[in-house]
Amino acid sequence: MKQSTWMSASRWAGLACLVAWGQGAAQGLPAEVESALQKARVPRDAMVAVVQEVGSPTPILSWQAQQTVNPASVMKLFTTYAALDLLGPAWTWSTPVWVQGSIQNGVLHGNVVIKGQGDPKLVMERLWLLLRRVQQLGVREIRGDIVLDRSAFGIPAQNPADFDGEPLKPYNVSPDALLLNYKSVVLTFTPDPERNLALVSMDPPMANLQADASVPLSSAPCGDWRSALKADFTQAQLLRLSGSYPASCGERAWPVAAGDPNTFNQRALLGMWQSLGGQLTGKVRDGTAPSTPPTFEMASPGLAEVVRDINKYSNNVMAQQLFLTLGLTQRGMGTPENARAVVRQWASERLGETDREWVIDNGSGLSRESRVSANMLARLLQSAWTSPVMSELMSSLPVGGVDGTLKRSKANQGRTHLKTGSLRDTAAVAGYVLHPNGKRYVMVAIVNHPDANAARPAIEALVQWASGPGVLRKTVAAQSQSSNP
Repeated sequence: MKQSTWMSASRWAGLACLVAWGQGAAQGLPAEVESALQKARVPRDAMVAVVQEVGSPTPILSWQAQQTVNPASVMKLFTTYAALDLLGPAWTWSTPVWVQGSIQNGVLHGNVVIKGQGDPKLVMERLWLLLRRVQQLGVREIRGDIVLDRSAFGIPAQNPADFDGEPLKPYNVSPDALLLNYKSVVLTFTPDPERNLALVSMDPPMANLQADASVPLSSAPCGDWRSALKADFTQAQLLRLSGSYPASCGERAWPVAAGDPNTFNQRALLGMWQSLGGQLTGKVRDGTAPSTPPTFEMASPGLAEVVRDINKYSNNVMAQQLFLTLGLTQRGMGTPENARAVVRQWASERLGETDREWVIDNGSGLSRESRVSANMLARLLQSAWTSPVMSELMSSLPVGGVDGTLKRSKANQGRTHLKTGSLRDTAAVAGYVLHPNGKRYVMVAIVNHPDANAARPAIEALVQWASGPGVLRKTVAAQSQSSNP
């Protein structure tokens, strides 16, 4: 069946129900939520919220649910649900590789061409496997170039410092059709008490980029150990560490988007090739892949696994890779405009009428422009609950007190699956809460305010309320109102 004719009669009936949801909803915030907001000195009008039993047409609680707000990373729910629905949980990315020319005595007289098609998981281990495949074909020296085709995505040039002035943070890395190791290196610090220093290692190995091999140990508490290192990452070829490392920290890893992002791929590929004992007489450069069949292809993990990484750990660049992939697979080119059009069309067909002010910017929520209402998010979660990909989407969400971005949560431990969102002025959750009586509830809570993070106890109070007796009393009242219009 073509995409444009998705809608069966049963789905239209479901949409009619979705559009009707929100009418007759109970108003007002629970007292414990109000109290937490007051303690945080955040006005109640800064919060929007919905609590609704799955499958029910009437919310139990609806507070400013039609007001559009910035959802931060909760926006990833649109990207990941749309991708699972359109592509399927088992879908994979392919990275084709061409080994051009003749191979004689371990020498390739020609080029190796790698074409990126958006794989978000082309991390160090898989890059190592890709280059090992080249070596298994008998290549030890390339007397030519390593050519990188990155044309599958059309992305405007971006400055990683534009969003919040933190260009070295991995969450600010720009997407790339050939995204290698998230364009980040990982510095690992391993204490050696006998020599009173911490050994420093860097992965992946990078050509023309080094880090100090060690730093002195200190007896300071672990605390803000990164600041204690007094790192200077402004030099193009050296990551300098002039401070010390607290021995009490044990071994720690520090991901850093260091160096020039425009040359990261070249440095990473050359560094990895050389670490495998390979030689290159030419250079690593951008170019165009041939139209002939590739020598071999590298397949990514399945989409369900990628979506799990995106939602559990709120990985922004992976979400943007997936977002652009929707534009690439559905409209032939991975541009932000194509991706937005695909998700807007999908949301319209899945959810019916969308918010007039709904804005999906880059698919990750790392944006000041994103807008959506709590009501629309609740409808998305209700739609997902009845969809064939419900189990994959729900299992990708952080579990309260167990894993991901909710590992440290104290609210309803082990009984919530909630996508979190956090910006300087936004705190948000959206997902599912399991009540002790076995009922499950859709929950959305978002605070937009300069002190939004101070309001997180109010959000946790709402999570606790949704799993306690208060929600049951509201459920009875809502059901009574629904049956007696």
